[in-house]
Amino acid sequence: MEIPTVITIDGPAGAGKSTLGELLARRLGYLYFDTGIMYRALTWAALQHHTDLDDSSAVAALAQHIDIGVHPPSVGDGRQYTVLVGAEDITWKLRDTDVEANVSTASRYPAVRAVMRERQRWIGQQGRVVMVGRDIGSVVMPDAPLKVYLLASLEERARRRTVELQARGRHVEYGQIYAEIAQRDDLDRHVMQPAPDAIVITSDGRTPDDIVEAVLQRIGA
Repeated sequence: MEIPTVITIDGPAGAGKSTLGELLARRLGYLYFDTGIMYRALTWAALQHHTDLDDSSAVAALAQHIDIGVHPPSVGDGRQYTVLVGAEDITWKLRDTDVEANVSTASRYPAVRAVMRERQRWIGQQGRVVMVGRDIGSVVMPDAPLKVYLLASLEERARRRTVELQARGRHVEYGQIYAEIAQRDDLDRHVMQPAPDAIVITSDGRTPDDIVEAVLQRIGA
């Protein structure tokens, strides 16, 4: 198989999409684009502006006008990218618990998703990109030559997220994170179906490097 110019990676929250996408992009020399950060940036901005997240028109209007910039890492603090809203670096704020709790609400509106999908599609059409999200292979870039759908059990995803947050000094409990991810799955279920031609991979019990190698072997890289 010829090395594809666009690779999409979809799947539920916490399945390991971001880690796989970053590693794969690095190996191929491609741009790594986690499309979910656009919805997180929108959610953060909505909270900052006290936008009513239950008002679809208000959220859509904010999505239309917000200036979101996604750039290669600008600080050597372990980040995968730098995200700006206007001139403000909000990269780590995107993982705040209030953003985590509200991002599914902010992103559920069709008008919001239409705006974000157009921006994502434009980036994908430039090529040499690994795009990570929920519906990239099925909706945003349906013609992408390689689509991966990454799965992991709810228990494994909650364990990973708990470890990640605790490593950052957060005082969180596994049960709390489990419940939050389960709720997120319910809210995201409408965009969690793999594309018909996607390669489905389960990440439980596998290291990120194992999965990267499996994908690279698939494309002969």
